[in-house]
Amino acid sequence: GAVQGGNLQEMAQANAALTAPLGRLLAIAENYPQLKSNENFRALQDQLEGTENRIAVARQDYNDAVNRYNAYIRRFPQVLTAKAIGKGPREYFELQTPGAAQPPKVDFSK
Repeated sequence: GAVQGGNLQEMAQANAALTAPLGRLLAIAENYPQLKSNENFRALQDQLEGTENRIAVARQDYNDAVNRYNAYIRRFPQVLTAKAIGKGPREYFELQTPGAAQPPKVDFSK
């Protein structure tokens, strides 16, 4: 898959494919008070929030590692050896969908 292959574009597409339907589900649930008050649905929402947080932390950790790597290969003498063995800067993981980093605002207290 995208994660094992390390293809950032594929990972970003997979992220968008997962988050868009979840946002729509939560938006639709706003129209169904009986669903919002369901204990299983609230547990699902809590799990989704936890998953979103873990993904955000992992994305930040990856980008921090890329930043350190890119800074490292720009210093002497690594700049010479990196070029000699064909290693260049890595790309940061960026979300393809604007606003995708922010989970949908859903209020289950109504």
